[in-house]
Amino acid sequence: MLTLFVLIIISSCSINMSSSAVKLHIQDQHVVMDNGIVQVTLSKPEGIVTGIQYNAIDNLLEVLNEEPNRGYWNLVWSEAGRRGTKGTFDRMEGTNFEVIVENEEQVELSFTRMWDPSLEGKLVPLNIDKRFVMLRGSSGFYSYAIYEHLKEWPGFNIDNTRIAFKLRKDKFHYMAMADNRQRYMPLPDDRLPERGQVLDFPEAVLLVNPVEPEFKGEVDDKYQYSCENQHNRVHGWICTDPPVGFWQITPSSEFRSAGPLKQGLTSHVGPTTLAIFHSAHYSGEDLVLKFGPNEAWKKVYGPIFIYLNSLSNGDEPLGLWEDAKKQVKTEVGSWPYEFPASEDFPSLDKRGKVDGRLLVQDRYVSDECIPANSAYVGLAPKGDVGSWQRECKGYQFWTRADVAGYFSVPAVRTGDYNLYAWVPGFVGDYRYDNVITIASGYEIEVGEIVYKPPRDGPTLWMIGIPDRSAAEFYVPDPNPNYINKLYVDHPDRFRQYGLWERYTDLYPSEDLVYTVGNSDYHKDWFFAQVTRKKDDGTYQGTTWKIKFKLDDVDMNGTYKLRIALASAHSSELQVRINDQEATSPLFSSGVIGKDNTIARHGIHGLYWLFNIDVKGNLLAEGDNTVFLTQLGSTSPFQGIMYDYIRLEGPPSYSNDLN
Repeated sequence: MLTLFVLIIISSCSINMSSSAVKLHIQDQHVVMDNGIVQVTLSKPEGIVTGIQYNAIDNLLEVLNEEPNRGYWNLVWSEAGRRGTKGTFDRMEGTNFEVIVENEEQVELSFTRMWDPSLEGKLVPLNIDKRFVMLRGSSGFYSYAIYEHLKEWPGFNIDNTRIAFKLRKDKFHYMAMADNRQRYMPLPDDRLPERGQVLDFPEAVLLVNPVEPEFKGEVDDKYQYSCENQHNRVHGWICTDPPVGFWQITPSSEFRSAGPLKQGLTSHVGPTTLAIFHSAHYSGEDLVLKFGPNEAWKKVYGPIFIYLNSLSNGDEPLGLWEDAKKQVKTEVGSWPYEFPASEDFPSLDKRGKVDGRLLVQDRYVSDECIPANSAYVGLAPKGDVGSWQRECKGYQFWTRADVAGYFSVPAVRTGDYNLYAWVPGFVGDYRYDNVITIASGYEIEVGEIVYKPPRDGPTLWMIGIPDRSAAEFYVPDPNPNYINKLYVDHPDRFRQYGLWERYTDLYPSEDLVYTVGNSDYHKDWFFAQVTRKKDDGTYQGTTWKIKFKLDDVDMNGTYKLRIALASAHSSELQVRINDQEATSPLFSSGVIGKDNTIARHGIHGLYWLFNIDVKGNLLAEGDNTVFLTQLGSTSPFQGIMYDYIRLEGPPSYSNDLN
């Protein structure tokens, strides 16, 4: 294995921007797009990418795989009414091939599969049109797809849909997805039974006898490389001999599900690179696409860009990553693209725009409205407050407000939307009262709009930061027998395997106790309230205690306990005040969540906010305790992640905490 290169920024990436015309070669069973820079071969009429020729490498894809297992669209579906997130894997192989555009500047190909009632129960009830586009002078190619369900067709579910590329394992060994998340990777062979030991779930493998000894003792798990939609713009692989980069670039998230915080897979051992359009990861069944039998639907996924780059002899191979980041800016600046030939993908002049300013009104923070600094503001299909994080059928358009709260949401498809927002530093969700109708070419100015976050009284105490993440809490060091070296001394230390087991190590018999005024949530609040493993191998629920003092109590007043969760998995949260043995809890969430965030090394899943009334007669002058019980006890992965906890006094209350 080559020694890890030092990352440097260079300006000598030498892509041969040939002026050759785009050519199309149609064969009996294949079709080839060629612009003099890259040559892409697809099976006909299936639309599987079987070969990518670039920079003297005859095929960047894994030639040891069968042709259908190299570069493909796929989805996982099930019939309506089925529960869970498992279904039938379908590579969506086309049955008809058509040339949509063919000239010197562009080739666009269509591979379609049409549904009819004779296929019921055999194939997902969708018309599928996969498109592949090559442009003159472009070092790569684009792909997008149009899914359509007609009203009279049967209902169905989709768990996930994506594009996958399997690269040559003898060529691509270095993976990059962020400046601080890149490394040489183990080989797929290292995951085989004779070289790897499967851990608590199949995706996680301890490398006990890897081909390269430097990986011995590390854990490989594809979920360690998950990424939020808002940051998932480019990822891929580098071949060092010759220096070639293979990058998947997603210039927009408008077609992705569930908004900017939704997490999905990127690249992982294979070497594999993915463009995830929709998945139930880090959310569970709440994000399974479910269609009724009388529900018409059409959606365009993509385009995404497969970008290839190379270097002059002697240049540092990791400069390919820097060049790929530059290409991201080019692609983002070109969105929405002008070249797609489908009328289902509107160009910029057929879209609209929304501008405005968001302010926050919280009289216990300021007498005046506060600019919503860095607020997330987005347009998503009509729904309830906060519904955007579970929405997966339509399009979403998100931006960040500036320090003064001004925002602009450009390039919005026509249609009816709600405008949603949430503001880091404040709990809850905002929804603009009026439905916003986007028409072609129109700009809408909503003016100043005001979010009034949940608030009944002054803050008596709080734990954490209201940012929908548990990242500020204590994340332990991993068991040294189960590490990924990338995340040693890394900001994303929560991505190490097995951290759920560290709770039992730290609290073998007694649960966490947090004392307001003395404890520090960065060090004293474990990042997830998980189960405790007992000596017999079973698990038990846990009860955390928050101890606090009140100098004065309004016995006739109503206090408010606000608990924001960053994630939940098959958990029930119960809250009691000053009586741990009370038969009935003051509050119970019921069993909630299927995020599986704890097992998949995330720091958040879906957001929950509970606002709990606490009658003054439940509290005492002096010492008080809040008991937080997580009842689930059948798995190490059951648990919740807290985002933020706050106790408010009655509206007229003031208190000096000890």
